[in-house]
Order: sequence, then C-alpha cells, then structure tokens
Amino acid sequence: MLMKLSQVGTRLKAKALSRKGQNTVEYLLMLTVVVGVVLVSGAMLKKFMPTLFNNIQQMITGAAGQMGTGGGN
Repeated sequence: MLMKLSQVGTRLKAKALSRKGQNTVEYLLMLTVVVGVVLVSGAMLKKFMPTLFNNIQQMITGAAGQMGTGGGN
C-alpha cells in the first residue's frame, strides 16, 4: 500500500505534534531532578564549607612555600 508524499508528511507532522506535551513534561522532570541534586549537595557541603576552604588555603600556602626549596639541580 503506497501513500502519497503529502500523506506521509501529514502523518509525521501529526505524530510530532502529539508528542509535544510529553517532551515538555520530560524536560520539566529532568530540570526538577537537577535542581534537587544541586540543592541537596549544597546543603550537605554547607556544613563542611568553612573547613574545606581553610584546608584548600593551607594546601595552596604550603605548596607556594615549598616552591624553590627542592633539592634540584
């Protein structure tokens, strides 16, 4: 059974339009998951944040202090 090219185009267009709402819901669900992960990770890091930045600062200061003190050439 052969269809005309215009019939195929019409059917494809109808199929694409029927999935429009589903795609929107999927994107909203993905956005909700991403926002949830960011919020949870932010809340968990909040209590470790002061010590984390202090440790990073000490590591940088220690590495900078050791520059040029190696027993190289």
